Amino acid sequence: MSSRLLSVTQKALGFSTLQPSRSLIRMLGAPPEKARSLKQKIEEYNRPDEEVVRRVDIGLPSGRVSDRTLASERSKVLAKVKNDPEMERLAREQKLNVPLETIEQGWKESGSASQHLKTIADHYGIFEHLFGYAYFFPRVMLDVGFVQKDESIVPVYRGNFVKPIEATKAPEVNFESDKDSLWTLILTNPDGHLTEENAEYVHWFMGNIPGNDVSKGEVVYEYLRPFPPSGTGYHRLVFILYKQEGKIDYSSLKKAGPCTDLTLRTFSTLEFYKPRQDLLTPAGLAFCQTDYDYSVKKTFHEILGMKEPKFEYDFPEHYVKEQIWYPSNSQSFDVYLDRYRDPCEINKEFIVDRLKTTNPFQKEKKKLKYPLVHLHLDRSIPSWIRRRRGWAEMGWGMVNESK
Repeated sequence: MSSRLLSVTQKALGFSTLQPSRSLIRMLGAPPEKARSLKQKIEEYNRPDEEVVRRVDIGLPSGRVSDRTLASERSKVLAKVKNDPEMERLAREQKLNVPLETIEQGWKESGSASQHLKTIADHYGIFEHLFGYAYFFPRVMLDVGFVQKDESIVPVYRGNFVKPIEATKAPEVNFESDKDSLWTLILTNPDGHLTEENAEYVHWFMGNIPGNDVSKGEVVYEYLRPFPPSGTGYHRLVFILYKQEGKIDYSSLKKAGPCTDLTLRTFSTLEFYKPRQDLLTPAGLAFCQTDYDYSVKKTFHEILGMKEPKFEYDFPEHYVKEQIWYPSNSQSFDVYLDRYRDPCEINKEFIVDRLKTTNPFQKEKKKLKYPLVHLHLDRSIPSWIRRRRGWAEMGWGMVNESK
């Protein structure tokens, strides 16, 4: 742009009094295709401070082998397997037995198990809802299973489904540990509180567990079976194992007996952990999901001694635009009027039409290959009536589809 043309433009826009060093782009802003959108500006304004929300690892130190070492060992194993003709022959003949227990043990010892479990727990929001911005890598693998009446075991893995009827008794929990170590095991439900929004219910609390013998630990809260109310969807049941630095006095938290008063079982993992973070270190994690079944009614009536709550979602009423005298031609006349009719009247009309076309003592008429060929309608008949009759011949519409 020449200087003469620029000066004329500035006068026309009223910028003649501006300093020459200030450009029009600076005053008017960047063009729309380059400027930030309103959404981007709002996101930038609401972006939290990284120093404040930075996640903190509160777990045990890593004893994991480096990725380079794992890759080197894996490549050696693969090379050995590829050069084994006997294994190749068994695999080709589908006779090769894969030792799953050995593979699982190697998966745990390599440290990949704790990494995978932490990723899954993040996906299910376990750390966010229990510890806020803190997290940990489960270094100690938990083996949790609910024993059934037929002596079968329903295991707890990493988010699998367990019905309340399958979790009526305290589970068996096993893990590897030193004999002189002390542990705390807590089972909590972050989704099931009936009165408080961000509270939990503690279902089981065992403290000062010597070694890995859970039965010899101190019972702080006796086991309470899960009770997800009807209509509340899936609930997460989370087992957290803490390693203790020494014996801890849980007398202030301890509840005598079965403790069926839900107000006394209100719990917060973060509030429990914060004042004891120098004495406890999260080490193990396992969780499952559960939802309503018929045994929950018995739990509320016979164990908790309260009326069973049931929840339903109240869907908002469908919005219907105010009726006008001359609707759009793109809408069918009868369909438009049905929006403003009483639903009971429409259902009655549907049933009457259904009965008119149904005879239980006669066989259905054979459908014609080209039914509309034999249909002759007067053009003076309204289009919506002609359309309905055409649908009836073709076997379309709700009345015909309900047969």
